[in-house]
Amino acid sequence: MPVKNPGLKSAASSTVEDYLERILELINSKGYARVVDIAAALEISQASVTNMVQRLDAERLLKYEKYRGLVLTEAGEKLARRIAHRHRLLTEFLKLLGLDDRVICHDVEGMEHHISVPTLRAIEALTRQLRRRPALRAQLETALV
Repeated sequence: MPVKNPGLKSAASSTVEDYLERILELINSKGYARVVDIAAALEISQASVTNMVQRLDAERLLKYEKYRGLVLTEAGEKLARRIAHRHRLLTEFLKLLGLDDRVICHDVEGMEHHISVPTLRAIEALTRQLRRRPALRAQLETALV
């Protein structure tokens, strides 16, 4: 019997994570998030955003009032902050390896929804070590070229 990878998530949960991440970014930068802003940030239709926002409201991850805007609930904000942390950690790790920003952006978008907690913890520990040991980081960059 195949073992399920605990790091793999469904496409639906990846989409939810993308929404929560963008909503948190908008709230942090503008002080609010509206359907129109989310649609622009994710480059999708407002109707699609409205459907997802209603779903997230039903799941109690945010509170949505039609034509007004939305706010993350405590649970929604906690989840969004975890997602944003994971994104930043993966980005920082790949930057420490000396990769191009475009490659990093592409790879993080692919990795962030499919990485297990144990692997993320290992990357976090390795990132801390690479920050503390510039000589090791330089060796690694040289080996990767």
